[in-house]
Amino acid sequence: MTKPEIPPRREAVLVERVQTGVRLEKRMLKVLKAIAEQKDMSLGDLLEGIVLHAFEGKAPFSPQTLKEIEQFKILYAMTLKAADSHNLKERRK
Repeated sequence: MTKPEIPPRREAVLVERVQTGVRLEKRMLKVLKAIAEQKDMSLGDLLEGIVLHAFEGKAPFSPQTLKEIEQFKILYAMTLKAADSHNLKERRK
């Protein structure tokens, strides 16, 4: 049996980050925070990864992570789908 090939480590890319006041749907944020916690990364790092994958037309999550996301969606009663993305209206308080 041969050892799996380990990809070479890439050099760190220096970036400048800024604080932002982005508003997100409450249940979606709970799911994102749970995924970030499970992957031992910050919410910001998770969002950057999702966006970078999306910009290249790549799926950001492995099949295993997608299964975990489905469990978190059930836990936090998040029923939104991609088709809902242009039809969200904020509830008045």
